[in-house]
Amino acid sequence: MENLPSIVTLASYFSRLPGVGPKSAERMAYAVLGMEGETAEGFANAIKDAKSKISRCPRCGLYEEGGACPICDDPSRDQKTLMVVTSYKDALAIEKSGSYKGLYHLLKGTLSPAKGIYPEDLGVDELLTRINNGQIEEVIVATNPTIDGETTALYLARRIEEGGKVKVSRLAYGLSMGSSLEYSDALTLEKAIEGRKDI
Repeated sequence: MENLPSIVTLASYFSRLPGVGPKSAERMAYAVLGMEGETAEGFANAIKDAKSKISRCPRCGLYEEGGACPICDDPSRDQKTLMVVTSYKDALAIEKSGSYKGLYHLLKGTLSPAKGIYPEDLGVDELLTRINNGQIEEVIVATNPTIDGETTALYLARRIEEGGKVKVSRLAYGLSMGSSLEYSDALTLEKAIEGRKDI
């Protein structure tokens, strides 16, 4: 017996989520089918609400809700320090550590010529414009300690230092090579921020 077309369609959407294979997607589809009407409707509405209410801050690129960025709109943040990250979850992990009080800038990924991802794909020009037009004194490059992350960090350092006015630093290597910031514990992140060094 084949799966019903609606189950196949629902499972195909779940399989687009990272780390979800065909079997897991099928289980999720049947789990939704087994939900009570109100729960299923709430689940669907939560997805719609997230898509309609959450957008990206035009200044830093992080997610915001209701047209207000909790980082950019906070006057108590250090306006002279800018941390460059490659995912919202990385910024969230750093915020949870409580050890950084500056601003952020979210790139649109990392350099990877093998995958066809070049500087113009990352929004580097927007970053440089923000640095040149603001009062930024230090840029902390917080890309993941991977080959693509290191390539991106070195490229950014070179481009930022062309202006000659801004210090560029990199998170210290308390972070394991090949790991992701979002999975690092608060103490590791705090030590990495404290022990950052010039590139």
